[in-house]
Amino acid sequence: MEIKSISNEIRKENFEGKNFYDELIKLRDQDRERRKDAVSLVRGKEIPWEVNKQGIMRWYLHPSINDTVLKSMLVFVQEIPPGSRTGKIKYQGGQVIYIMKGHGYSVLDGIKHYWQAGDVVQLPLRPPGVIYQHFNEDPNEIVRFIACEANVVDALSVDRGSGFEQLEECPEYKKR
Repeated sequence: MEIKSISNEIRKENFEGKNFYDELIKLRDQDRERRKDAVSLVRGKEIPWEVNKQGIMRWYLHPSINDTVLKSMLVFVQEIPPGSRTGKIKYQGGQVIYIMKGHGYSVLDGIKHYWQAGDVVQLPLRPPGVIYQHFNEDPNEIVRFIACEANVVDALSVDRGSGFEQLEECPEYKKR
């Protein structure tokens, strides 16, 4: 793999005449301007559900959503149909999940953890990443949970230092 770089002379030319402190002030002012008309109340009923490889989700805060006051978190609600499961994923971890409705279990790095409405599931933050998948044990009722994690995508990239890999798709995505 070839590492691309630019010569020191070209880099020096690109930096000539720039004042990076002023650039920081400019970014601050742009962010303040963006926040003036930003959304402070995100109404769930106004957000569409999406079916993706990981499952049925409704995104409240996401790195690609730019009209909210905060961009420092990722927040979504997810539903698992009766007897179904989410996709299986490997990523950094550091997510907190509150089970709003239903019961089931999560397999985290090969270990099964049972939960029910009112419980909090914590996906640990691990440098090599975690592998997890959630299952709905109830054949008649949905599972619904809300998940939250720090938005470190800009700081660490989507891989977040440990990789971001979809290992298995949820059944609902495959049926599309």
